[in-house]
Amino acid sequence: MWRSLASNMLTILVVGLFLLGGLILWGKSQYTSDGPLAEAICLQVRPGSNMTKVSRSLEEQGAVSSGVIFRLAAKYSEKTAQLKAGSFLVEPGASMEQILGQVTIGGASTCGTEIVYRIGVTRLRAELRELDPATGNFVERAKFEPGTDEIPELFVKRQAEPDTRFRVSLAEGVTSWQVVEALKSIEVLSGEVADLPAEGTLAPDSYELVAGTSRERVLEDMQDRQALLIAAAWENRGPNAAVNSPEEMLILASIIEKETGVAEERWQVASVFTNRLNRGMRLQTDPTVIYGVTKGQGILGRGLRRSELRKVTPWNTYVIEGLPPTPIANPGRASLEAAVNPADTEFLFFVADGTGGHAFAKTLQEHNQNVAKWRRIEAERNNN
Repeated sequence: MWRSLASNMLTILVVGLFLLGGLILWGKSQYTSDGPLAEAICLQVRPGSNMTKVSRSLEEQGAVSSGVIFRLAAKYSEKTAQLKAGSFLVEPGASMEQILGQVTIGGASTCGTEIVYRIGVTRLRAELRELDPATGNFVERAKFEPGTDEIPELFVKRQAEPDTRFRVSLAEGVTSWQVVEALKSIEVLSGEVADLPAEGTLAPDSYELVAGTSRERVLEDMQDRQALLIAAAWENRGPNAAVNSPEEMLILASIIEKETGVAEERWQVASVFTNRLNRGMRLQTDPTVIYGVTKGQGILGRGLRRSELRKVTPWNTYVIEGLPPTPIANPGRASLEAAVNPADTEFLFFVADGTGGHAFAKTLQEHNQNVAKWRRIEAERNNN
């Protein structure tokens, strides 16, 4: 009898171990295999949340097949205490293993609300936008101009939420003074700016922010990034470059940046200035004259006067020889590269062509014809 009972118990134990092993293998398969999610979702993990709440949210949104397996996996991989607050984009078919990694490793938000401060040549604009998980596109919810418009109520509400992300986007051609003034208007930043950064030393780019970051730190990041761009562009300079140092490259790049808003034209514009420098011709470019008037503090807001075109300033390239003493704005990567790798042309002149771009010419006669065309276009526009 006892032998029979022991034999039965042993059989039950073996079967139990076999079933347990099968259950573990099944659970592991569920954990590592593609999940049931059909469309992307934005998973929000609030501060103070836990794996139980997260697993329930995932179950409710159809992202995991079993919240229990998700919690057990987090426990036995010792990731329960590593849960990070934020908003995380969960892609269709994401496995539990992938999702657990998203909410514990690094904790950087990848969806949800984003506030972008866009520093442009003419204005500072704040945009509140949210990522639509289904399309992967951001949808604008509110916008305003800091220091000018009333702050929208939705903006105030979302700004205070812990998982809202912040970003500063700096456009090409903005002056250092404009950048500093814009940063002063961004209320999530802290501290004062002791010194105005040298013109041209701030990289036009997009910068992630953390609420409370000092304005000086943001400027340091911009300067560090620009220093890398300057070094890379100078390292890769071509044989046709007319500038003799990284400093001269930066000055020429800033002029190119201000002369054209058409990305593809930068190398042609660069060729005009390169050809002029090589021939000892004055650059005769309006943006340098404007900088001599404004010193980069705001926009001129009107056309140049004849007296300003004749007035001697260090930046008036109608009067001075060669390059002005400093950059006239903060150029981006493309303009830096164009300054030392100009197109191989014989162009010496260019003028607006009415399409947003320019008409280029090799001779003064061709240029005068292009100028006449442009004046007719201007006259027609003024009469309409």
